[in-house]
Amino acid sequence: MDKKILEEGIEQIDAILKEEGISRRDAMKMFGLGGAAMMMGSGVVTEAKASSSAKGKILIVGGGLSGIAAASLLMRSLDEPNITIIEPNEKSVSYQPGQTLVGGGVWEDSDTEYMTADFMPDGVMWIKEKAVEFDPDNNVVKTSGGQSISYDFMIIAAGLKLDFAQIEGLGITDSITSRGDDSAVKDVIGKNGICSIYFANGATNTWKLMQEFIEKAKNGQKVQGVFTHPSTPIKCGGAPKKIMYLTDARLREADARDNAELTFYPNGGKMFGVPEYHEAIVKQFEARDMKWNYNHNLIGVDPQAKIATFYKHWLEKGEYDDILEEYSMVARGEKVEVPYDFLHITPPMKAAEEIANSPIGSDQGWVPVVKETMQHVKYPNVFALGDIAAVPMGKTGGSARKQYKVVVENLISVMEGKELTAEYGGYTVCPLITSLSTVMLAEFDWSGKPTPSFPLDPTQERWIWWLLKVYALKPMTQYGMLPGRA
Repeated sequence: MDKKILEEGIEQIDAILKEEGISRRDAMKMFGLGGAAMMMGSGVVTEAKASSSAKGKILIVGGGLSGIAAASLLMRSLDEPNITIIEPNEKSVSYQPGQTLVGGGVWEDSDTEYMTADFMPDGVMWIKEKAVEFDPDNNVVKTSGGQSISYDFMIIAAGLKLDFAQIEGLGITDSITSRGDDSAVKDVIGKNGICSIYFANGATNTWKLMQEFIEKAKNGQKVQGVFTHPSTPIKCGGAPKKIMYLTDARLREADARDNAELTFYPNGGKMFGVPEYHEAIVKQFEARDMKWNYNHNLIGVDPQAKIATFYKHWLEKGEYDDILEEYSMVARGEKVEVPYDFLHITPPMKAAEEIANSPIGSDQGWVPVVKETMQHVKYPNVFALGDIAAVPMGKTGGSARKQYKVVVENLISVMEGKELTAEYGGYTVCPLITSLSTVMLAEFDWSGKPTPSFPLDPTQERWIWWLLKVYALKPMTQYGMLPGRA
């Protein structure tokens, strides 16, 4: 991103904050790194605490945002760090939150892609292979290249996989990651009106298909836009709505909105888990004439006929229990076919099989940890963070920013034989894009309540948060979080 554009964006943010009654001094406290690297979660830029003389071989599985940030902080926190990262993808640290902006035609793919080597901390051993077998009882991990890597302590930061294969009719058999080999899906996703911003080429194709969709509406054709949210946990839970808001905005920009019907089909029964944000989003949908149908899970697609099949589910009263004095609830459901011209799929997501099916995994696939300390529930020398960790919510970059500091502090405590004192409180942030110039900055934690970092109504859409999203969060990630400083 051009430095001049970034500086202009920061100046605009600072000016608006002053209009809102926030002093420059307070704004700068919130906006660390001299005002250029903004928050991804509350707090300011921090340096590592006093160095530790603890020793041990640390293995990090996964060299994405979480893994690199943890490695960077450990390198500055330990006197004699011995750190190895297993990561096969040379672009694993690419900026995934920017894929929504690519899908909406705001950014190019080149704005989100950068090389992992440029952010790998000096002194870290990088094994460019995949971890394929875990033996935590003997502290060994085997790689795709046949290596057996021993460790004293391990951090799992392997992210998750996109499982389009769960959707019938697409003909997809393998899962993919957000950045890397997408050959398993490229012949299907990006064609016949089917798109997804959840992987790099998919985001680029989303913008291409969105323009075709808008052109049809502009030419007078009545068109249907369908947007899904699956039954599995997903990274960035707001993204399925963000791309819908951007589609709405682009249609209005083209004066074609009246010819398009946009409908959201989430598996759940709410727009958002936090009541205040749920209510705000419902009002935003109503104001934009965007429709929704709760309790619909996408289970199949006919690309040629352009029909999406959902499993609509609900609960009905069953038999009455005289002892409990209440009715039992019986699950019911039916298949519903929905025609579309533009279908944005948020794919089901899962942990990689080699982790899910290993001793460090769980029945749900995710790595089970104590949610406050991020320590494995069975193996005290193992920690997990980011998308792979089995914690409530927390699959966002803002969550990882909080988690990696907790993991590093607690890992060093284990190395030193001390009690774990650092705790993750469930902080999560979702900059919910609502138009081409506004964002609702949804911050919350396990309390289920808004936890705003600024003294502003967090349910309001604001231009200032659009500037934050477009201009500031990426450099904050590059120059604040990846080096382990923010």
